[in-house]
Amino acid sequence: MTAKHGHPTGSGPAHALERLIFFSDAVFAIAITLLVIELHVPEIHRPATDLDYLRALLPMIPGFVGFFTSFYVIGAFWAGHHRAFDCARHWDARLLMPNLMMLSAIAAMPFFTAFSSAYWGARVPIALYCGWMLLTAILNMRVQQIATSPPVVGEDVSETMRMTVRRRGQSVVLGSVTALAVSFFAPFAAQPSLASIGFWRWALQRYDDRKR
Repeated sequence: MTAKHGHPTGSGPAHALERLIFFSDAVFAIAITLLVIELHVPEIHRPATDLDYLRALLPMIPGFVGFFTSFYVIGAFWAGHHRAFDCARHWDARLLMPNLMMLSAIAAMPFFTAFSSAYWGARVPIALYCGWMLLTAILNMRVQQIATSPPVVGEDVSETMRMTVRRRGQSVVLGSVTALAVSFFAPFAAQPSLASIGFWRWALQRYDDRKR
């Protein structure tokens, strides 16, 4: 006897869903760890004064800014992935490829972080970072849509919970669009403008509240 989508009954579908989640968590963890590899200890010839050490660290500020920005960006994507799959109860093969595509975008984030940090304030590297963020957000939104829709979503998950997960994903897309637009006119302000995600989340919530 087989269940829907060709998986055996019993622990088969649940096991497939768990493997996808565990694999996804591993990719997130590796990507977020790789960010620190680009932070190289500066070479300082001794004897050196305190000022020499501080001067050696000064050029690393863009690298640290990029590290912390992308650390929390990837962490936010992981949190969104966690919330979406907290709603999932059933395996569906349609999850596999969109999830892999989203994870591939996450895995590439360390490169775009290093590129934008190495050429801090330059339009092309910053625009590429924001553009890649937008692509990742769109792929993430697709995964969230599948995970919070039948037949994957649990029967006990409320419509409010499903919409909350989706709105969060949509707010990341809108925040990324905002950052990409800013990158063409003020590259230095592009990555900080990702904070607009919070505004878009609030605006979408207000929209939903008015609809009700």
